[in-house]
Amino acid sequence: MSYRLFPLILVLLLAACSTQPSVSNAPVILPDSFSETGQQPVSDTWWKSFDDQNLNQLVRRALDENLSLQAAYQRLLQARAVAERQEATLYPSVDASGGAERQEGPNNTDVNLFSVGLSASYEVDLWGRVQSLADADQFRASATLADYQAAAITLSGEIANTWFQLLAQRAQSDLAQRQLDTNRNVLTIIETRFGVGLSSSADVLRQRQLVAASVDRINETNAQIGVLENQLAVLVGQSPGRVQLPDGDALPTLPELPKTGIPAELVQRRPDLQQAWWLIQAADRELAAAISNRFPRFSIDVSLSSQSRGSGDLFYNWLLALAGNLVMPVVDGGERRAEVRRSQALREERVREYGQAVLTAIQEVEDALIREQEQRRRLENLATRIQLADATYRQLRNRYLNGAVSYIEVLDALQEQQDLRRTQLATRQQSLSNRVALYRALAGNIETIE
Repeated sequence: MSYRLFPLILVLLLAACSTQPSVSNAPVILPDSFSETGQQPVSDTWWKSFDDQNLNQLVRRALDENLSLQAAYQRLLQARAVAERQEATLYPSVDASGGAERQEGPNNTDVNLFSVGLSASYEVDLWGRVQSLADADQFRASATLADYQAAAITLSGEIANTWFQLLAQRAQSDLAQRQLDTNRNVLTIIETRFGVGLSSSADVLRQRQLVAASVDRINETNAQIGVLENQLAVLVGQSPGRVQLPDGDALPTLPELPKTGIPAELVQRRPDLQQAWWLIQAADRELAAAISNRFPRFSIDVSLSSQSRGSGDLFYNWLLALAGNLVMPVVDGGERRAEVRRSQALREERVREYGQAVLTAIQEVEDALIREQEQRRRLENLATRIQLADATYRQLRNRYLNGAVSYIEVLDALQEQQDLRRTQLATRQQSLSNRVALYRALAGNIETIE
């Protein structure tokens, strides 16, 4: 056999090798269904389910003006540009050149030399290395898009939670003011009774302590309102104190439980899981490129040039050069083999991260459903306890005015009644925040860009 045929045989043998590794399946067994579901479909614009126009306006403004989300969009543009740059390597590159030179010739005569040329180079993608690298960057761009969409969902959730907290604190402030008025009225009654000898000084002091505690609660609540307003202003991309926030202190009614669907649908819908999947695809293409990099590379270089002493004759004499280059790795100390192993480990890492992300997503839905049930029962129990506390306070107050019980019993009943109403308000806000968490866990892509 002629040794001249050896390179061709080697090329044919290498062509039989696979450079397209398959992606492993994520080691996750999905459950058939979630523990609970409703009938209302989950919209991508899930915040509209609360039927709060102020919330709708805040979310839309944040999606348009939030600086962190705009930074995420710039990262998306960068990823797309990188993908376009890498894709350009699939095509030949052509460069044009031109020059003019003045040389001193014999007998002190000057000679003008003009030159023009075209050069082109192209790597023949025998093993798919260049295509794999282009695909990897395209998959990373898709992952960056999914990350941007996940950031939009996170931002909308932060807006909703902050808005509901602000409404709850405003309502707490109004409740605290009403309780302060009640405590002051009770203090007036006790001071009057003390003036005629029907109450002790200790009863007056205890009620004054309750009044002072109510004032402190109002101050603390108002401070929290200011903090939440600043936080909300920053979320919508504005400086604190320079944005007019909507008024209101009424928490919306909790919507009906949404339709949770099946976990397999969740995996296809959530952008963070889509991001993890695209990163697997990118790692898989990088592995294919690392394998291909161990094989020979073949490139073609073409140049077309002309040189003349006069510009008029420049385009009449052309020189064409065509070259083919074959570069074959021989000894590299195991560098390329090590890169293949690294790429394999990276791909398997991405697979495990994807599996963990799927498990976490299912956990988030189930946790939200458990809290939904618990808070529903708690609100029902709180309503019953408040009714009993109101009745108890009225009875003890009447008995106290008749001298049948001590004031300490009335004070305990009054404090419990007021604590329960504050707890009821806080639990309503927690229920809304938990519903936000459920919507975020089930949400798909928010169409903020094309």
